Amino acid sequence: MIRINKLVKHYGKLEVLKEVSIDFNPGTITAVVGPNGSGKTTLIKTILGLVKPTAGEVIVDGKKVNGEHLYRSKIGYMPQIARYPDNLSIEEVVRMIKDIRYSNDTDHSKLAEGFNLSKELKKPFRNLSGGTKQKVSALIAFLFNPEILILDEPTSGLDPVSSSYLKDMIIREKEKGRTIILTSHNMSDIEELSTGIAFLLEGKIRFWGPTEILRNRNGTKNLERAIATMMSGDERCN
Repeated sequence: MIRINKLVKHYGKLEVLKEVSIDFNPGTITAVVGPNGSGKTTLIKTILGLVKPTAGEVIVDGKKVNGEHLYRSKIGYMPQIARYPDNLSIEEVVRMIKDIRYSNDTDHSKLAEGFNLSKELKKPFRNLSGGTKQKVSALIAFLFNPEILILDEPTSGLDPVSSSYLKDMIIREKEKGRTIILTSHNMSDIEELSTGIAFLLEGKIRFWGPTEILRNRNGTKNLERAIATMMSGDERCN
């Protein structure tokens, strides 16, 4: 479980997060949504320990993590854009990550097969397509059987087969009781995968609850329209 308690982040005079409080619970998939500049990326980076908050707390499994780093071993992170050394092959990238995490006994062959990467493992990263790079990020995110998954635009650039495989994996991990945080501009992904929505606007949580409640909030069953209404600043959503 991740608990965010009154999180504040300033960049100079710019207040990006304004006392954000939210829980991400086991066995759930929470979609963090909002317009550009709403604070989504800063929130995710703070959970990952890449950004130090100005005030407030990040608590993982009951322990404050401010300044701590060991909790990151519980997290599988899939960034929106995969960036790894161009001269390394997929196999070498995976081996490097295993070395960093002291998990050389972890077997990646099943995931590689599932993402149709088995024949690509010897290829250098610079020669891979965008979709193949995305598959590598997915493989690494799931490789260490993490308790927490943070997935940033996970299906972006994936072919339909790989996208379906990844979605099935995400749902299975939820059923195992994992805590999953998802960001996506693809409303069909959010509709299919999420059990709850956290809507950020101007650094504040404007909505946090089950997806179905959000659909009904503005008298529409269409999730995309409900989120678009909130993004437009309609007072009915405040």
